[in-house]
Amino acid sequence: MTRFFRHLNGWLFALALLLAAGALGYLTSRYDHVADWTYGGRASLSSESRAVLATLKGPVEIVSYANPQGDLRNTVANFMQRYRRVKPDLTLRFVDPQQDPAAMRELGITVDGALILHYQGREQRLDELSERSLTNALERLARGGERIVAFVSGDGERRPDDKGNADLGMFVSQLEGRGMRAVPLNFAQVTAVPQHTDLVVLASPELALPEGAVKALTDYVANGGNLLWLSEPTNDDLHLEPLADALGIRVLPGVLVDGQGAALGLKDPRMLALGDYPKHAITRGFTLTTLFPQASALALAARTDWQVAPFLRSSAQSWTEFKPIDNAQASTIAYDANAGELKGPLDFGFALSRLSPSPDKAEQRVVVIGDGDFLSNTFLGNGGNRALGERIFDWLLGDDALVQLPPRGAPDRVLQISQAQLSTVTLGFLVVLPLLLLVLGGWIVWRRRRA
Repeated sequence: MTRFFRHLNGWLFALALLLAAGALGYLTSRYDHVADWTYGGRASLSSESRAVLATLKGPVEIVSYANPQGDLRNTVANFMQRYRRVKPDLTLRFVDPQQDPAAMRELGITVDGALILHYQGREQRLDELSERSLTNALERLARGGERIVAFVSGDGERRPDDKGNADLGMFVSQLEGRGMRAVPLNFAQVTAVPQHTDLVVLASPELALPEGAVKALTDYVANGGNLLWLSEPTNDDLHLEPLADALGIRVLPGVLVDGQGAALGLKDPRMLALGDYPKHAITRGFTLTTLFPQASALALAARTDWQVAPFLRSSAQSWTEFKPIDNAQASTIAYDANAGELKGPLDFGFALSRLSPSPDKAEQRVVVIGDGDFLSNTFLGNGGNRALGERIFDWLLGDDALVQLPPRGAPDRVLQISQAQLSTVTLGFLVVLPLLLLVLGGWIVWRRRRA
């Protein structure tokens, strides 16, 4: 009898083990759980991609024109699974491009694995399978269409299509990947801002604008147009007073200098480093440090129907320096109240909004900043400059849901060590570790011989 119960217990245990394995297999077929233990979650969707998916209200269909032979379809499906975990109503459908070559030519499908994204009657095409390209395409769908951004040109402004140090080519190329199209606006060729322009950018002109150009910009603002005006300390006599008066803004003389820059390792006092910002929709939740190489302070000149909010402000140790500054004199400058210099904190970035005079728009928005270098090719990579610039453009274009997107980027994967540290690591692996293994092996042999 004892042997019988012993066998019975064995069979019951085996049966319970089989039932548990079956239940586990059933549950894994119905539910899944993915854990990403990589540094910074590099194997999962970035926080930016998750935020873009959160702005898409409604189903998204992705059609992949991938050949059924090979592993391409599995690669696409596995890649899309990361997006589907965050947005369950994102669907993926495969089409064999060889079944109907004529239809593929009509659709413009020339790459095996090309994708077409459909959302609320709009579509985006992709020939590259990467998180950056797919997330940018989803962001363009969220915008609802391509946005036309006109850059004033012809008077020494920063060029949106050039790679020069002072130009904006790198930043604008990233904007274009997010659904904006940059076009030149030369008032020597046109007398007014073209219709269907979503935003005009006046980026640090070096020459005085013609009277007709100033009038065209002033009329554009009066009629409800959105504007980004990047000024400079050297832009004193550009005949832009009518535009400034329409906004109720005045550019203060001198250049902003900051006494706390030396503590941050900045040798040039004209370099303003910001890590704290006045509250505004542009800067809500923004904690990255930004660098402004040379800025003018701004002030309200008159009461208007604009709602004005500062979002860039210098520290209490700053002031408006009137004297010319070079590197040799940087350490000798000092605040001089008798000369009329103004003590900080001082605002150098204003966001203006009001009910739009145009019946086609609900709200009109303008941003005036006393510096344009922070978005230039030279300084774009400093801290959060690029992220702040993207927030400014999103806010000006009325894409409020995209303003709060997390900054783009990836964890630093480069290991930087000094020569002394490299020598220590080399010595450890080539000498210390082998000696340690020899000593340990000798000790084990000695113990065995004594046993």
